[in-house]
Amino acid sequence: MNTGLADRVAIVTGATANIGRAIALGLAAEGAKVLAVGRDEAAGARLVALCRERGAADACFVAADLTDPASPARIVAAASSLGSVAVLVNNVGGNVGAGFFAESEPATWAGDIDLNLGTVLRMTHAVLPGMIASGGGAIVNIGSTAGLVGDYMLPVYSAAKAAVHGFTKVLAKEVGQHGIRVNCVAPYGTVSGDPEAFSSGSRFNRDNGFFAQAFAGSSPEDMARRARRTVIGRPVATPEEVASLAVYLASDLAGFITGQVYPVDGGSLL
Repeated sequence: MNTGLADRVAIVTGATANIGRAIALGLAAEGAKVLAVGRDEAAGARLVALCRERGAADACFVAADLTDPASPARIVAAASSLGSVAVLVNNVGGNVGAGFFAESEPATWAGDIDLNLGTVLRMTHAVLPGMIASGGGAIVNIGSTAGLVGDYMLPVYSAAKAAVHGFTKVLAKEVGQHGIRVNCVAPYGTVSGDPEAFSSGSRFNRDNGFFAQAFAGSSPEDMARRARRTVIGRPVATPEEVASLAVYLASDLAGFITGQVYPVDGGSLL
């Protein structure tokens, strides 16, 4: 099938690990010009090489922290060397910590909100003028099933992802007149079996010990309440299973789809 993505410039944030990495490689396989954004330069260099091997018309990496308000303008400026941006995948996100809201410190809330919502707002705001000027584009936000039902012990993260879902819908209404589509993919747990898929900053990099720290002191009962059972015989998705939907939504094949939030959850919400 012809996705229409060949030679189109696509920005993928959080591209050096897990879901973002798989999306970048999926777009590369369709012949897109991929601009990958992340913080790990060594992982970025490996990703660029893989993108070219997979068939990308071009590929480059921009080292940037999306929580820095100056980063989006720098990323868009770098993308201009490849051409007009046709696709934006807002993949950066994650929970800063975990725990019960009643026991949380207000000073920690801003981290989850900015990482999951603020980065999406700023990056989209930077890309939209060019898309409007060129008369079209596709934006794919990566939300979470946490934003649909709320993940136990992740109250602020869940709220921020719900806001990403809401932003997807209202933005689709605003920019459809300019030929721009906006959709959202909402994954449940997603883990790669490829050790190369975890950059130094990834929560899933074992050297970081993120999850052990985030849930330290949680009782077995609390951890059991966090789990949601799927109906397909395994607990998590692969990055490629999430990426395939994101690539489809970015493509011409999804030309009549906008303002939607699609769970990739193995039936865990049934």
